[in-house]
Amino acid sequence: MPIIALTREVSPNIVRCELTHLERRPIDPEIARAQHESYERCLAAAGCVVQRVDAWPEMPDSVFIEDIAVVFDELAVITRPGAESRRVETPAVADAVAPYRPVRRIEPPATLDGGDVLQVGRTVFVGSSSRTNAAGIAQLRCTLRPLGYDVRQIDVRGCLHLKSAVTAASHELLLVNRAWIPGADLTGFELVDVHPEEPDGANVLRLADRVLAAAAFPRTRERLEHHRVRVDTVDLSELAKAEGAVTCCSILIPTREDAF
Repeated sequence: MPIIALTREVSPNIVRCELTHLERRPIDPEIARAQHESYERCLAAAGCVVQRVDAWPEMPDSVFIEDIAVVFDELAVITRPGAESRRVETPAVADAVAPYRPVRRIEPPATLDGGDVLQVGRTVFVGSSSRTNAAGIAQLRCTLRPLGYDVRQIDVRGCLHLKSAVTAASHELLLVNRAWIPGADLTGFELVDVHPEEPDGANVLRLADRVLAAAAFPRTRERLEHHRVRVDTVDLSELAKAEGAVTCCSILIPTREDAF
């Protein structure tokens, strides 16, 4: 059975998105929508079944669905986003995830963004960032530790989420910008550094037989291909103005046999 990829449409009000590390620039919703549709086609080409969750105009960040839920083999965790404006996004995503996994929730005063959670096998890295606090990390650890996961906290500096600084290219290979996660415990994994001129290039989406990367980072792509990683690219330049990247735009729900 293929992997389910939940996506969410681009809001017509994406110009009002939350921004933390970038200056606000004009965003063309139609271009952003076209790029997002291309992204969905890439997911389908990789064997995913794309299921789009409805969104509403009062959700300017809704396309970045990753932040709202984190899916594991045993359960799904519905987050409590660090940006209060995004909490309205959670009910529909929880409903979309519930047919596939038992649901657990992050409760106040904790905050947790899915972009701060990187699962690689039984290791779960969690970023301490402006969107994810200590209580959120503690709640996630309490949920996952009885299931046998190794939960490692990583301090994030200079970027929005942990996955801006590190993502997985395979079970053993991590793509990293070490400047944004100084002191991170990444023991047990082989590391590939982003090209120095592409500090934003560490975000890739791992699929069954390839990774999906932003077309804006060709030199980092070459480094991954040197490690025999198949890389497909997509232009997300308009969504990048809203601090979006390739992992942000989907929630992957693998079947047991496809579990990452």
